[in-house]
Amino acid sequence: MTIDVGDRAPAFRLTSDDGAKVALGDFKGRKLVVYFYPKAFTPGCTTQACDLRDDYDRFIAAGCAVVGISPDAPDKLARFRKEYRLPFPLLADTDHAVAAAYGAWGTKKNFGREYQGIIRSTFVIDGSGVVTEAWYNVKASGHIDRLLRQLG
Repeated sequence: MTIDVGDRAPAFRLTSDDGAKVALGDFKGRKLVVYFYPKAFTPGCTTQACDLRDDYDRFIAAGCAVVGISPDAPDKLARFRKEYRLPFPLLADTDHAVAAAYGAWGTKKNFGREYQGIIRSTFVIDGSGVVTEAWYNVKASGHIDRLLRQLG
């Protein structure tokens, strides 16, 4: 199951890297970029997070909040956020239920092996909770430029 543009974004309430509970409803009235990534401290995920960090002011200027979601535990997310000085919260989806609701959990192939995991995906949700952009299987590098162009 995937989420399409025009769909209502699945609600979530997850623990952040600082232990706080963060819900989709917390962003009511604001645009929100939600990106799903497989694992903190891996090369691709670090590249993607740092690209978001480096262009964070442009997201703020476009009126967007940003959250990253992965299956990592909150303490690992806290270390990742601190080490790379990420200005946005990272949310722990340890049972991958939220990723599954967004269609960002599924079968992956790597070196001929199939397994279940996070499908690197990005969503833009408007202030009323409707998905305005939905991208699956995005590349860790260069994706942020495309996203910012779409946001104007």
